Amino acid sequence: MSYFDAASSAPLHPVARQALLASLDEGWADPSRLYREGRRARMLLDAAREAAAEGVGCRPDELSFTSSGTQAVHLGIAGALAGRRRVGRHLIVPAVEHSSVLHSAELFDVTEVPVGRTGAVSPQAYVDALRPDTALACLQSANHEVGTVQPVGEVAEVCREAGVPLLVDAAQSLGWGPVEGPWSLLTGSAHKWGGPSGVGLLAVRKGVRFSPQGPADERESGRAAGFENLPAIVAAAASLRAVRAEAAQEAVRLRELTERIRARVPQLVADVEVVGDPERRLPGIVTFSCLYVDGETLLHELDREGFSVSSGSSCTSSTLTPSHVLKAMGVLSEGNVRVSLPFGAVSEEVDRFLEVLPGAVARVREKLGAPTPAVVVGEDALVVDALGKRCPIPVIELAKVIGDVPVGGTVRVLSDDEAARLDIPAWCEMREQEYVGEEPADQGSAYVVRRVS
Repeated sequence: MSYFDAASSAPLHPVARQALLASLDEGWADPSRLYREGRRARMLLDAAREAAAEGVGCRPDELSFTSSGTQAVHLGIAGALAGRRRVGRHLIVPAVEHSSVLHSAELFDVTEVPVGRTGAVSPQAYVDALRPDTALACLQSANHEVGTVQPVGEVAEVCREAGVPLLVDAAQSLGWGPVEGPWSLLTGSAHKWGGPSGVGLLAVRKGVRFSPQGPADERESGRAAGFENLPAIVAAAASLRAVRAEAAQEAVRLRELTERIRARVPQLVADVEVVGDPERRLPGIVTFSCLYVDGETLLHELDREGFSVSSGSSCTSSTLTPSHVLKAMGVLSEGNVRVSLPFGAVSEEVDRFLEVLPGAVARVREKLGAPTPAVVVGEDALVVDALGKRCPIPVIELAKVIGDVPVGGTVRVLSDDEAARLDIPAWCEMREQEYVGEEPADQGSAYVVRRVS
């Protein structure tokens, strides 16, 4: 079995396993106690904090351990906004942030920063979004679905000039290196770089106004309540140091493998869109979307072939809505596949993936190609009734009939699946047809496409 979903959770690093087992024997006592066992536990905790702070690029007393990366985000946003409550409750977040940031932001007055088709934000968009009552801005260092690296340094400078702290979610990038620029708060998650799950990092720079929320607790500078999971913390810090030592060499190797996937997939499979920035991206992530393919079915096909991959498509999220990241980018969401290679992934596994992918896509397309659209014909227009059918069926039916109208004619696709709002314009972009727009209909919406060629 080839595990190609390291962006969700990386396999436990051998150094993390060794450190975890060793600290189970030495680090079980309360590190706040003064007796021998407590002092030994405190030494382990302090050493882990120093190692993790070195990896983050902050002072040890600026870093706290939390029970997860999600908790670190929640605590960081709540504490920073509470510390600046006299300024206001306005928060700036990009549309492609991780759900932990977006869910926290729902509690406040939010401006969502748009992104381009590569998934990157523009520093100017932050300039435009800043207001006198802006208390905090957020920006992930690299996107978790498409791998695009964000211009954190430039955005941090914009925020510093405006006197607004910037919180960086560095979960995906921290294993590759520290985050550059004058950020104010930073979060991370150990299981993303090969540490154990259940350990997050929250760094708050000195001078940043921060007021921890919730009942007071004496542990972790009052920022994260509860008894520290010391063995997991030690393993997290040890693995961060270990992966950093390998990162430069491994980045070159994995980038070559993902570049091979980016180049070969469109050659091997028709009607594929490779998404994300082709240059400014994490070394191990490559994401592509296949027209006329149900993502969940494709993932099952690849799983049967021995490949564990993930998807940003609606069908794998149990929400029946498109990925918010792909939606914000304006790219195809149907048949989406994210390949995220772990440290140590080998060339032979990638070559075998490229061998089995075309057959897997063909089998899924064959299964989904049967529906016959209900078509109403006008002089220069068609109406395709795809109500009650989930994407990619509305797109498949659109593709079947676009050639039946003359150049300049239109096709109106009736659909009540929210994914159609993203996938039909994306199909037009890929097939060089004109997307006219969305119109209200008795049921669902009508998506109007004009034939250009």
